[in-house]
Amino acid sequence: MPNSLDRNLTELADAAGESLGSSPVHRLDPRAKCLVTVLFVVAVTSFGKYEVSRLTPFVLYPVVIAALSGVRTGAVLKRTLLAAPFILLVGLFNPFFDRQVLVRIGGFAMTGGWLSFLSIAVRSFLAVSAAVLLVLTTRFDRLCLGLAKMGVPRVFVTQLQFLHRYIGLLAGEAQRMVRAHDLRSGGNRPKLALAAYAPMIGLLLLRALDRATRVHRAMQARLFDGEIRVLRPLAFARSDLLFILAWGGFFLMCRFVNLPGLLSGLAMTR
Repeated sequence: MPNSLDRNLTELADAAGESLGSSPVHRLDPRAKCLVTVLFVVAVTSFGKYEVSRLTPFVLYPVVIAALSGVRTGAVLKRTLLAAPFILLVGLFNPFFDRQVLVRIGGFAMTGGWLSFLSIAVRSFLAVSAAVLLVLTTRFDRLCLGLAKMGVPRVFVTQLQFLHRYIGLLAGEAQRMVRAHDLRSGGNRPKLALAAYAPMIGLLLLRALDRATRVHRAMQARLFDGEIRVLRPLAFARSDLLFILAWGGFFLMCRFVNLPGLLSGLAMTR
């Protein structure tokens, strides 16, 4: 468990480092990136359950954004694959219920269940990768400020900011508790891990409540009114508008024009 906590803290630091880059993507207004990400997710999820080939052009967006921003491909894939169990669970039973054969390639027959399962997996991975890239290319305080400017309730935005601020502190407190337990037990952990760690989780909750109370009192003493102010306000530039129009137009074209079918038809005519 200490190793896993160390890894989590390291991943938080790596993610923070990725978002502090100076690439053209990092310099874009967070509102532009949020809007394009929403358009991407809406376009990807609007396809029918049996459509897979028409989703392939959408791969261009995460690939281009990752290349322009300098974000490591491994960092994007690692965080995207964290959602894999939930994605696979959504369409896991489709092959058992939809047994109608829709595609035959040689002697191989693909049923509608497997095709819909593949479509769900591709759409989900594309949507999650776009969200991961948004977080990795935008400072979290700027992202929250952009959400607030876009009309997201201030209470929700403030909760996100506090969660981002104190989740590392909570992980560090848990890490210290586990290390203290290991020192007192000589590193010999009991086999019943749940029975051993359940009291520690309760103690961690009590410590978190105590820390939250102290933070709340400190904020009241500083006359906090629920709004986190920043020194640099957001400024919407021409490059942000071009970013929205270019990618928005590309998503519309991919949604309403069968680009893979069109390209394959041109290749066959030649």
